[in-house]
Amino acid sequence: MTQSSVRVSDVVAEFLDRCGVNTAFGIISVHNAPLMEAIHRRNALRFIMVRGEMGGAHMADAYARVTGGLGVLITSTGGGAASAASGLVEARFAGSPLLHITGQTSTTMIDRGMAPVHDVPDQLGMLRSVSKAAYRVPSAESALGMLMHAAAEALTPPMGPVSVEIPIDIQSMTIARPAALDQFALPIPPALTPAASAMDALAARVQSAKRPLLWTGGGARHAGDAVARLAKLGIPVATSWNGRGVLPEDHPLVIGPLATLPEFERLYETVDLMIAAGTRLRAHETRDCAMRLPARRVRIDVDTLANTRTYPAALLVNADSALTLNALADRLEGRWRADAGFVAGVERLKPQAIASYRNTLGLYQDFPEIMRAAMPREALWVRDISFHQTTWANRIFPVYGPRDSIYSVGAAIGTGMPLAIGAALGAPDRKVVALCGDGGFALNLGELWTAVQEKPDVCFVVMNDKGYGVIRHIQQATYGERRFYDELAGPDLEGLAKVARLPYWRVRHIGNELGAHLKAALQQRGPSLVEVDMEAIGPFTPQHSVPKYGDKK
Repeated sequence: MTQSSVRVSDVVAEFLDRCGVNTAFGIISVHNAPLMEAIHRRNALRFIMVRGEMGGAHMADAYARVTGGLGVLITSTGGGAASAASGLVEARFAGSPLLHITGQTSTTMIDRGMAPVHDVPDQLGMLRSVSKAAYRVPSAESALGMLMHAAAEALTPPMGPVSVEIPIDIQSMTIARPAALDQFALPIPPALTPAASAMDALAARVQSAKRPLLWTGGGARHAGDAVARLAKLGIPVATSWNGRGVLPEDHPLVIGPLATLPEFERLYETVDLMIAAGTRLRAHETRDCAMRLPARRVRIDVDTLANTRTYPAALLVNADSALTLNALADRLEGRWRADAGFVAGVERLKPQAIASYRNTLGLYQDFPEIMRAAMPREALWVRDISFHQTTWANRIFPVYGPRDSIYSVGAAIGTGMPLAIGAALGAPDRKVVALCGDGGFALNLGELWTAVQEKPDVCFVVMNDKGYGVIRHIQQATYGERRFYDELAGPDLEGLAKVARLPYWRVRHIGNELGAHLKAALQQRGPSLVEVDMEAIGPFTPQHSVPKYGDKK
C-alpha cells in the first residue's frame, strides 16, 4: 500500500477515532478480525473484551447513556450478531445512540444459501427488527459514507441503535484514503426549532392556566436549564422513569417518578394543563394507560408520531424539548406565575407521598434511606429488573442528575451487571452502585470476569431471595398464592467473590449492617460485591397491589 491507500478496516478504525469514540465493546471473531487488527494497530480506543454479545450491547448502551455520546459494539456475524439482539432491543427502548458494527460473510456468498460459517438467512432483516435502522456496506468505497450516515442516525433524536454489516472481504480491501476523514463531521441535523405559531399556541395555553404540570421524559434530559426556569415560575415537574434527574429530585417541586403514586393521581384532577415534553407516557408506567392524567394536555416532541400513542393531546409542538421549553420560559418570565396555593400543596404532598409509600415496604422500609445515605450524591444508580427495582428503586430512591439513573427500560432481566460495567467505564471518576436480583445477576454472570479484567469502579448489590421475586408476587396476586417455576439454584456468592478475588460483604440485618457494608464497599477501588441475604432478613412483601396482567383497574 502507498501512503494514500488504506484498507477499509483502517478507515473504520480512523472513523471511530474521528467520532471521538475512546471505548468500544465486543468480541473478536473470524468475521471481524481485519477490523479488530486495525483498531489494535491504531491504538486510539480502549476495546473491552466482553464475554457475550448480549452483555457487550448492554455495556455500550450504558456507556452512551452516561456520556451522552456514541456507544459502540463490535460483533461477529451469525450467532454473534443474534446474541446482541436483546441488548439492541434495550438500547432502542432507552433511546440510546449505539453503533453496532458486525461482520458478514463474503460478498460472493451473502444471501445465496451456500452455508459458509456463521451464515444466517436475512441477518440484515433480523437487525432491522431490533434496531432503529440497519445497513450493509455494499462496496469498499462506500464504507465511510455508510458509517457516517449510521452514526448520525443513531445520534439524531429520537436516538437509538443502528447496525452496520461489513462483509469480511470488504474489510480487507484497499482503497484511496477518503478525503472526508480530514474534514470530518457527522451529518447530524441541528436541533428542531419550534415554529412561532406553535409557540404562540403553547404560551397562550400556559398563560390561561393556573395549575399546570410539566411531565418530562428521556427526550428532555438535556433540558434541565429550561425545566429549572419553569419550576422557578411554580410549575411542578413530574418525570418518566427514563427521564429522572432532569432536576435534582430533592427540589421541592420535583415530583419526579412519584408521579405514578395514588396521591398525585388524585392531584391531577385539579391540574388545568399538562405539558408532556420528550416523553411517551409509556403504558408500562401508567397502568396500561388507565392512570387518570390531567384532561387538558399538550405535547412537545421531535417525533411527529408522538401524539398518536398513549395519551393524545390537543396540541403537538414538533420540536426539541430544550429549545421549546426555553422559548416558553422567555414568554412567561415576568408575566405569569402558577397559583401559589397549588405550588404549596405540591410541596406539602411530596413528603407525604414518600412517607406513605415507604410504609408499604414492610421489613425493607428503611432500606432506601440507608442505602442512599451510604452513597455519594454523584453516584450512578444502576438497576436490573427485580422486585426492589420495580417498587422503591424506581420511585422513592432519589437521583440528582439527568444521567445518574440507568435501568432496564424494556423490563428485561439480566441487564444490571453489564449496564453497570458500561456506566462505570463511561464515568471512571464516579462511583457506580448496581442493584441486582439474584436471578438477573446469574443471567449475565460471565460478565463478572469482564469486571475482574477491566476493573470498573462498581459495587454490585445483589438482593438474594433464591428466586424470581417479581414473578412470585405476580403469581400470588394472580393465581391465589400458587407459585411455580420461581425457585433458582444459584452460586454461593461469597464463594464466587473469593474465586473472582472481589471484596465481599453479606448483609443479614438492614439497620446494623447495610449502611456500614455499603460504605466499606464503596471505599474500595474497582469491583466489589455486597450480598443482601433476604432469607436472613425476611421476605419482601410490599403492601401495594400488583394488577393482574391486562387488568386496567
